[in-house]
Amino acid sequence: MNQPATAGVTPLDTVPSALLIDAINQLESVLMGKREQIVMAVACLLGRGHLLIEDVPGVGKTTLAHALGATLGLDWTRVQFTSDLLPADVVGVSIFNTQDNSFHFQRGPVFTSIMLADEINRAPPRAQSALLEAMEERQVTVDGATYPLNDEFFVIATQNPTDQLGAFPLPESQLDRFLVGLEIGYPDAVSERALLEQGDKRNKASHLKAILNERELRRLRHYCEDVHLSGPVLDYIQTLLNTTRTSGAGLSPRAGLNLVRLSKAYAVIAQRDHVLPEDVRAVFPALAGHRLTGQVKSGHKLAREILEQVVMP
Repeated sequence: MNQPATAGVTPLDTVPSALLIDAINQLESVLMGKREQIVMAVACLLGRGHLLIEDVPGVGKTTLAHALGATLGLDWTRVQFTSDLLPADVVGVSIFNTQDNSFHFQRGPVFTSIMLADEINRAPPRAQSALLEAMEERQVTVDGATYPLNDEFFVIATQNPTDQLGAFPLPESQLDRFLVGLEIGYPDAVSERALLEQGDKRNKASHLKAILNERELRRLRHYCEDVHLSGPVLDYIQTLLNTTRTSGAGLSPRAGLNLVRLSKAYAVIAQRDHVLPEDVRAVFPALAGHRLTGQVKSGHKLAREILEQVVMP
């Protein structure tokens, strides 16, 4: 993954881009040496998507999720997905009130701005499916009644590799709901030494100051929608989409729309009002990987191979 491109930088006087850099720097103070992954996570948020983090235990998946929630200044909840988790434990349940002889809906943890679905693939498919409607339509339906979610509703899901015991692979329909799939990876030698000297960063994550708020987030997201996308860049995106379809199940038109959104968000982080081909190339593995193979790590490898087949304008 490349750093945000800097060629052709245009000052963004109307956008609090400095806040984005401050937020990214603060997140890196907790997850040291992982700036590329942090930038992609922030781009996912700006692109109105959901984030899937896949890796082995102990590399900082949950720490990153906690730090994002604190830095964004939004209310958030954490649900530990386990083998006995029920859909009602996620979305809520109707409870009978004997005083007025009627049912009242008790809201579940999904009614929040940020929901951390920790180890989502430890839960069986029925519990996983409880998030499908919420992630796609930002609403839930219980007993025939529909309840809207927060406009900023954002799912950060962590999962362990599917070859580990007790893991249930996410279905394609759910994988497609995640705009970005990331792997954290082991720290480099310098970052790991600093971690060993300074100790666990999880406690620090819960005490981070809020740098962004709902108003600033909406402002940034609105600006992303107006970022310019030229004809040659659209041609490049279409060629990438078509190349994925030559070897079986490729990316859908909806994935193409998501690629456009994510590229625009990445450009805003780079303080530009237009998308460069380098932006598309940078975000393509994170968007396409989990959709192509069902797993983040192997999918990133395949996505990078596809990038090498397509000439960048």
